[in-house]
Amino acid sequence: MTKEERRLWYDFLRLLPVTVNRQKVIGRYIVDFYCAKRKLVIELDGAQHYEEDGAASDRERDEALKRLGITVVRYSNADVNRNFEGVCADLLKRLGLTSEGE
Repeated sequence: MTKEERRLWYDFLRLLPVTVNRQKVIGRYIVDFYCAKRKLVIELDGAQHYEEDGAASDRERDEALKRLGITVVRYSNADVNRNFEGVCADLLKRLGLTSEGE
C-alpha cells in the first residue's frame, strides 16, 4: 500500500461499522478498497493515473466494474494529503453512514 492508502486504511476505513476490504480481487482487477455491502470501490490515484495511458486504463476498468453493478470512486493522493477530513466525509456519505447519504 502507498502511504496515502495506509493513512486512509488505518486512520479511517478499518474503523467503520461496515466491512471494507483492502487489495480486493474483483474479476481480473485488484482494487485498493472495496465495500461489498455498498458495492463501492475506493481508489486512490497517484500521478500515473492522470497520464493518457493510465487514464485510459482506469476508464476501461471502471466500465468493467460498472457492468458488475459496482460504483468506483476515485480520490487523488493529493486529496488524501491535503483534505483528509473532506475525503472521509465524502466516503461516509457514499457508504450511507450519515443522514445525508441515505
